[in-house]
Amino acid sequence: MEARDDQKPSRSGLGAIFLIVFLDLLGFSLVLPFLAEEARTTFHTSELVGTLLAAIYSLMQFLFVPVWGRVSDRVGRRPVLLWSVFATAIGMAGLGLALLRADAVIWLFVARAASGIATANIGTASAYIADVTKPEDRARGMGLIGMAFGLGFIIGPAIGGALSGIEIGGRAGAVPCFVAAGLSVVNFAWASFGLRESLPPSMRATAKRSLAPLNFDAARDAFSRPGVARAVLVNFTIILSFTVLDQTFRFFNKDMFGMSALDTGLVLAFIGVVAAGVQGGLIRPLAKRYDEASLIRAGTALQALAFAGLAAAPSFGRGALYAAGGVLAIGNGLTQPSVAAFVSKRADPKAQGNTLGTNQSAASLARMFGPALGGLLYGAIGPRFPFVAGAIGMTLATLVAMSLDQRNTSTQTS
Repeated sequence: MEARDDQKPSRSGLGAIFLIVFLDLLGFSLVLPFLAEEARTTFHTSELVGTLLAAIYSLMQFLFVPVWGRVSDRVGRRPVLLWSVFATAIGMAGLGLALLRADAVIWLFVARAASGIATANIGTASAYIADVTKPEDRARGMGLIGMAFGLGFIIGPAIGGALSGIEIGGRAGAVPCFVAAGLSVVNFAWASFGLRESLPPSMRATAKRSLAPLNFDAARDAFSRPGVARAVLVNFTIILSFTVLDQTFRFFNKDMFGMSALDTGLVLAFIGVVAAGVQGGLIRPLAKRYDEASLIRAGTALQALAFAGLAAAPSFGRGALYAAGGVLAIGNGLTQPSVAAFVSKRADPKAQGNTLGTNQSAASLARMFGPALGGLLYGAIGPRFPFVAGAIGMTLATLVAMSLDQRNTSTQTS
């Protein structure tokens, strides 16, 4: 659907979308430096239980991304996004209180599950952008979400690590959670005034859809659109391959390069800056010259080369690590907005939220399995093998992407 000029939200509305996604990712990433360790030391859990706190967050996103997408197709994007911001504040505040109480680890799981449900709004945010952008500008619009992702992963761990040492009543870890909750409250106030509705009543879905998290009929509807199933498979493979380094990159840098935590943070910041720059700036001129299918193929091929470079980097030194990380960031910066744009162009105009939500739900499923797969390969086979597996996965994604047909687009009307 192409929004009419009189319906197009203001720049503040698009800014609110950016901030919503950015704070979602900030809430996820700021706990990475300390939450699992707090679970182990303060709550006396095993390492496995600590890592499951991240898994349950991604599981809830997997289940609820398509739910909120379908709801937004019926009631509009604005109420769903506003609710998600408010619920994010509650979830992060709840996590902070659970860390202060330190009486039962179950409350950490409840808080992370609640945050996962609340932040399962990426499909709705993508649908909002699809509502207000022309098909030829879709990749550029989706790049806004990609840039928010990149910045969230750059800033989040740094803020979380810095603030987690501040204690309240002898308990650590609560301060970054309360800061994230406060930012969500500010975002709610801004979005309440700056976020205009993007989906007019005449374009909303009228048929009732089930709100069950695992709605196979809704997924079947999304996959019935030409090219959508293959694009979602490509995206799943990209995310699965990319996230094998989430929990292994620090181990890899320390074991193979003797790098400190600060050194690792600098490499990750470099990767995040490059990815955000590509999705926030470079994707715009490229999307004007090349179609999404071509950009997806180029991006997956670059990432396959980058993972091979990471696996080989210990033989060449830190410069090779940075070079491979830069290529990985460029490739990922090309694929993420391009896949979302490719899928949105093939969605039923009245089911953008459902279709994009299905794509993001598959991505959440990949984020749930990727880190565990990386850790398993690292421990069972060796430090280089998660990156070898990533190269294989990206090569498979490239092969599937070769079959994407740019011509199969849905008819989008005002």
